[in-house]
Amino acid sequence: MLRVLISGINGKMGQIVKNIVNKDLDSKVFGGIDIIEQSSEEYNVYSDPFKFEDIPDVIIDFSLPNATMNLLDYAKKKRVPLVIATTGFNEEQLKIIKDYSKYIPIFQSANMSYEINLLAHILKQVTPLLDDSNIEIVETHHNRKIDSPSGTAILLADKINESVDNKLFYEFNRHDKHEKRAKNEIGFSSIRGGNIVGEHSVLYFSENETLEFKHTAYDRSVFAKGALKAAKFIITKESGLYNMDDLM
Repeated sequence: MLRVLISGINGKMGQIVKNIVNKDLDSKVFGGIDIIEQSSEEYNVYSDPFKFEDIPDVIIDFSLPNATMNLLDYAKKKRVPLVIATTGFNEEQLKIIKDYSKYIPIFQSANMSYEINLLAHILKQVTPLLDDSNIEIVETHHNRKIDSPSGTAILLADKINESVDNKLFYEFNRHDKHEKRAKNEIGFSSIRGGNIVGEHSVLYFSENETLEFKHTAYDRSVFAKGALKAAKFIITKESGLYNMDDLM
């Protein structure tokens, strides 16, 4: 039985992960990490993971970047594999995660959906065949999302860029620019409103045609299911930094 510690358990995604884990015949909720501490017959929730007397088999993290940073030390000292589904990290934080992966297995993905990662794989194959196109990424999320553009939009852009030897640069803000669009840029547009789970469109504009790839998530459970699948994958691995490419 896989015992899962959920970081950010009181949040919307944390609760969905809890339900998915409880429905899985091979897993159970070990406990939770969140600001508000609480106890029940099933499990305890602490703000400090070091308060747990026992050690979980794996951690699934759907929290905030600063909370993830605090979690890394616990995971390293207790030798617990870590699945990071949190987004919005800055470059320094990403470097810290990579440093910790030298000591423990860490699975990190900006999007835990299998199909969004399949899309990323497809884009990597298609982009070199459309080398004269202008590439734009449009993402739409609910009005509570903090980071912009989304981690998934960056994930897709990174896969596109890898396929052309990282020759493209990212344009996040055209508001202050008064010049025509550069050929070697990927433009980003972010829309926030309502309760939209997540929608990403990648558009290739050529002179006379437009090719669009689009993914829409209708239910947040797809991310929770992907995170649990990643947890089952990573508990068998040695220290290192893993992602959906490794799982696929």
